[in-house]
Amino acid sequence: MLKKVFASAVFGVEASTITVEVNTDTGIGYHLVGLPDNAIKESNFRIAAALQNNGYRIPGKKLIINMSPADLRKEGSAYDLTLAIGILASSNQIKAEDLERYIIMGELSLDGTLQPIKGALPIAVKARQEGFKGFILPSQNAKEAAIVDNLEVYGVDNIKQVIDFFDKGETLEQTIVNTREEFEKNLNYPEFDFSDVKGQEGIKRCMEIAAAGGHNIILIGPPGAGKTMLAKRLPSILPPMTLHEALETTKIHSVVGRVKETGLMAQRPFRSPHHTISNVALVGGGSYPQPGEISLSHNGVLFLDELPEFKREVLEVMRQPLEDREVTISRAKFTVTYPSSFMLVASMNPSPGGYFNDPNAPVTSSPAEMQRYLSKISGPLLDRIDIHIEVTPVPFEKLSEDRKSETSVEIRKRVTAARDIQTNRFKESDTVHYNAQMNTKQIRKHCVLDEPSKQLLKTAMERLNLSARAYDRILKVSRTIADLEGVEDVNGSHISEAIQYRSLDREGWLG
Repeated sequence: MLKKVFASAVFGVEASTITVEVNTDTGIGYHLVGLPDNAIKESNFRIAAALQNNGYRIPGKKLIINMSPADLRKEGSAYDLTLAIGILASSNQIKAEDLERYIIMGELSLDGTLQPIKGALPIAVKARQEGFKGFILPSQNAKEAAIVDNLEVYGVDNIKQVIDFFDKGETLEQTIVNTREEFEKNLNYPEFDFSDVKGQEGIKRCMEIAAAGGHNIILIGPPGAGKTMLAKRLPSILPPMTLHEALETTKIHSVVGRVKETGLMAQRPFRSPHHTISNVALVGGGSYPQPGEISLSHNGVLFLDELPEFKREVLEVMRQPLEDREVTISRAKFTVTYPSSFMLVASMNPSPGGYFNDPNAPVTSSPAEMQRYLSKISGPLLDRIDIHIEVTPVPFEKLSEDRKSETSVEIRKRVTAARDIQTNRFKESDTVHYNAQMNTKQIRKHCVLDEPSKQLLKTAMERLNLSARAYDRILKVSRTIADLEGVEDVNGSHISEAIQYRSLDREGWLG
């Protein structure tokens, strides 16, 4: 007897429906076809134990199971429940009249309990698009899937509940999530606050500009100057995520199984990978592609501490994603694209010894060592970082003073106001939402300079030997500075301040 059960496979951040055809015939054998990986091939052992421990069995007949489309590789243990229910229905051990109206997925333990799966949110989105009535999955993933409306989501703890639902008509408790309420409930800010930072007013100003325009920033300073402390507090001044951004971010984290049971992610991600990371782990990929750190940082912050310690080839693969804000991974049979619109925050020591340009510390690195250290970061990569700023140690007087620093809440109000200006400015565009994303045409339109400002910028370009890309970066940052002031036109003071934030372009750093 032939029965069809439906599951789903995730490619990139999108899902594709998989039809599992189970045919029971005379004879003996268990044949699983349709490009399953080893985890799926081993499922018959888990299924046999789970069924036996719940009063059922794999029939002593010839079972042929086809996972369609047969030319698409399937991966993971999430098909255990799908296969088990298909086997029971095909062998007439249970009645399953409504089987084709549901997507069914879950990994089975030997006692029949269900383990969480990856990609529940994109699977739920696809199920709704294709008109399925409901989605049955492990209870740990239920809130995540229930974010999608107009789809019945049933979270279950064991296979017996699913069997009784189809065979005996017993009810399952539907998981219902009010997406807007869930979003607002989870909308909070990191525990780190800029009020903890003593001194460093100029650096905090830079961080505010970076947050307001979505600009990439690199902090250069000796050990103990506070680079990491400042970077960790950047998410606390970023504007709150919109519901659309929250859904987009949750979808990516769902693919790698990193969504907590709260369901919707409403806090901007902050990722800080170790400098030993591989290029595949950073950008994404693998024989069966998965999103990397830059995609997990989408709509948030990617912090690369001690930038020159990263392998050069690892840093170079970031150049295209920084420009295009997405990563495309191609394989022989398919291509996947992951969004990667993130703020890059990097930090580095100014020299191998850490104290170059510090008058109070001896220079312990030779010019050749300095050049070798700094050459690990290519010029094209630095050109894609809008703001370069030196971080100097805080003097004792500043550290010991009782005066409270400005809080993240106060800074965030100004940042949000500047972002609102940009949202209104780019409301006609689908791809550009803040200044750092502007293309050349938009820069020329929104960063019109008067003659004195042009001369100032021309002089800086000639003296610092800046590239065309650095020229665009200065204009973008000056546009953000003007937005923070709430003025329409970019003027000389904005250009002058933006030029100051190109420390690594100055003579004595890289040349």
